[in-house]
Amino acid sequence: MSKRRRSGRLFLLVAFLCCAGALGLLMFNKYDQRSQAPTSPAAPQGEAVSSRVVVLYFAAPDGGGLMRESREIDACADQVACIRAVITELIKGPMGELGPTLPQTVVNRITVAGGSATVDLGEGFVSGLPGGSSSEMTAVYSIVNSIAANVPSITGVKFLIDGRESATLKGNLDLRRPLNPDFSLDKSPAVTTKGESLPPREPAK
Repeated sequence: MSKRRRSGRLFLLVAFLCCAGALGLLMFNKYDQRSQAPTSPAAPQGEAVSSRVVVLYFAAPDGGGLMRESREIDACADQVACIRAVITELIKGPMGELGPTLPQTVVNRITVAGGSATVDLGEGFVSGLPGGSSSEMTAVYSIVNSIAANVPSITGVKFLIDGRESATLKGNLDLRRPLNPDFSLDKSPAVTTKGESLPPREPAK
């Protein structure tokens, strides 16, 4: 075999090996791309916060008792959180034609023992109330009735002012013991704005 013929065969062999290597590399890249897991879509920002509808008691427009106003708030995890949320909404005031019942004040602490809740409010709860037995009763029972309506296991509410017991707020209503709800003060129509009749509630004795 001549030297020229051997060189030609060697050139063909090298060319074949180069082509085979290139083809193998191309096939490997395609397989590697297919074997990779697809990119996961971005996680959603999170579920919408659940909510609940609460019934709040504000002053009737004519000043003769309390009336209900429904409001949607964030769901609460336990009794204390629910009571705090209710009082916070009362402090914000009504959204409709009803009158406010509470002055701007701080909710210091809330505790629950059995069926009784102890609500510790700031001094602003006293100093911000106008004089007279009517405003005192409206403020206190807007809290007591609202708590009882939304946390049925609570049947009595004890009031503290900045951690101290107070005989009265303005010299009228006795606050030395827990107060039971008094739904005889409720002057709301028998049917809510959603057309759902509320069950009758017996006034506290």
